[in-house]
Amino acid sequence: MPQVEIEIRPYTNDDWDAIARIHDAARRDELRGSAGLEAFLTLAQTAEEEGLFDGHLWVAEVGGSVAGFVALDDDEVTWLYVDPQRYRQGIGRALLGHAVAAAGPRVEVTVLDGNPAAEALYASEGFTVTQTRTGPLVGNEAFTATGHIMHLDKSDGSRPLVLGT
Repeated sequence: MPQVEIEIRPYTNDDWDAIARIHDAARRDELRGSAGLEAFLTLAQTAEEEGLFDGHLWVAEVGGSVAGFVALDDDEVTWLYVDPQRYRQGIGRALLGHAVAAAGPRVEVTVLDGNPAAEALYASEGFTVTQTRTGPLVGNEAFTATGHIMHLDKSDGSRPLVLGT
C-alpha cells in the first residue's frame, strides 16, 4: 500500500459529520467480533455520555479529508477510529503515536476481545494486556462484552516516546 501523508490536528466542530460517519462505520467492524452488531449505537447517541469531548480530541487528515480520530483523557486512549476505507494505511498508528506523545508516562487503552486488528496495533507499539474484564458494554450496558485493558509504560526505556513511523 502506498504511504499516505497524514496531518494530525485538533478537532473542530466542522469535523463532526466526518467523525460521526467514521465512527459509525468502524464501530460496526469493532462490534462484529465482540458484542455483536445488535449493540451498535451511533456516535450521536454516545459521544456525550461516553465523554468524547472530556479530554483531547484530534483528527487525522489525508488529502484534505478527515480519515480518523483519537481521544485522550487522563492518559487513557478513550477513542480511536479510522475510516474503514483507509484501514492499513498507517492512520491509526499515527493517531496512536500522537496521543501517546501527549500522554503521561503510563498510557492505558481498552480493546474489545474479538478485535484482533486493534489488539495487534497496540501490541506492536509496546502495549501489553494487564487485565481482562467481562461486563456491561460501555455506552450500551444492555450488552455484555470482554475488554482487554492494555498499558504502555513509556518511562521504562524499552519504547520510544514517539511511536509509529
